[in-house]
Formats: sequence, C-alpha cells, structure tokens
Amino acid sequence: MNNLTSICVFCGSSEGNDTKVVSEALLLGEKLASHDITLVYGAAKIGIMGKVAEGALNKKGKVIGVIPDFLKLKEVVHLGLTELITTNNMHERKMKMHQLSDGFITLPGGFGTLEELFEIITWSQLGLHQKPIGLLNINGFYDHLLGLLKHMVKQGFLKQENYDLLIVDDHIDVLLEKMKAFKPAQVPKWLQPDRT
Repeated sequence: MNNLTSICVFCGSSEGNDTKVVSEALLLGEKLASHDITLVYGAAKIGIMGKVAEGALNKKGKVIGVIPDFLKLKEVVHLGLTELITTNNMHERKMKMHQLSDGFITLPGGFGTLEELFEIITWSQLGLHQKPIGLLNINGFYDHLLGLLKHMVKQGFLKQENYDLLIVDDHIDVLLEKMKAFKPAQVPKWLQPDRT
C-alpha cells in the first residue's frame, strides 16, 4: 500500500458550467483533509483550484500552493493557505509540486490541466517517478480523452502498460483506494541510475 501523505491536484482555474464538478472539487478537498492528506496545488483562489483548496481549508487541512511569480496577482493567488511557495517559472512550479507530493489527482480543466497530467504521466512512463496518478472522471468529463488513449493503444502508439499508469474512477473514495493499492511497473533497464 502507498502511504499518501500529500496529493497534488491538477485542475482548472475556471469553474466550467457543470455544478457537479464544482461540488466534487470541494468534496475532494474535504476528503483529503479528513484523511490527513496535505493538498498540493497551483495556489489559485479562483476556479476549480479555489474550490479544492476551500474544501481542504474548511476542514482544517494543510494546503500548500505553488505558483510562478508572474501569476502571483492579488486577484488570482490564495493568501489564506498553510504555505505559499513562489517559483521563477512554470517548469520550477511543476518540479516543486512533484517533489512535495506522494501522488496526483486530475480534475476537469483546460490545456494547462492536460499539460500537467501528461507531463507527470510521461515522467512515470520514463521511470522518473513511481507515484500513483489518478483521474477523477466526474460526470464522464474525460470519457473522450480515455477513448483517444485507448485508440492510441490500438494504433500502436501507446503501450497498454503505460495506459494502465492512469488510475481512473468517478468516485473520490474509490479513486483514493486504487491509488493506495497502486503497484508501479518495473523501471526500464535503460533508465537505471547506474547505466554506463
């Protein structure tokens, strides 16, 4: 079993138009706090990001926000967090979020959310980490994306074992249990640190 003491959540800086997404984001924050899991996220007070943080803070949870300096505007950044970390750029932000987290959960979002999800799953595929990566598929939001990924497997561009790195569920509690039970694949030999 994986000891998930901190989880990084990738999600939108907009709220979208599905109220279920908003309520589930709030609930995820509450659940993380109730399980003593630190929330690591992008530090915004707006959108789905703000709702996850609000949920965790409402239950006295620990919330760490990581934001690049150029996004640190007073109308964006959440100033009521447990800890706020400022980075020089987006790459440093993602590296810091990775370092602080035992696992990752992606909620609905746009380009930025997808970019974060695919970068962290690519790092896993390359053997740079072995942390569980969850996708909370609220109201089937990611059904089309999952269909595309299955098509990529069928077409020979994505290996099944790499597709299987993505842990998918539409219920928060079930997703967390799957993440705790996740067993990482063997790291490819050509990525071992002692390779000469």
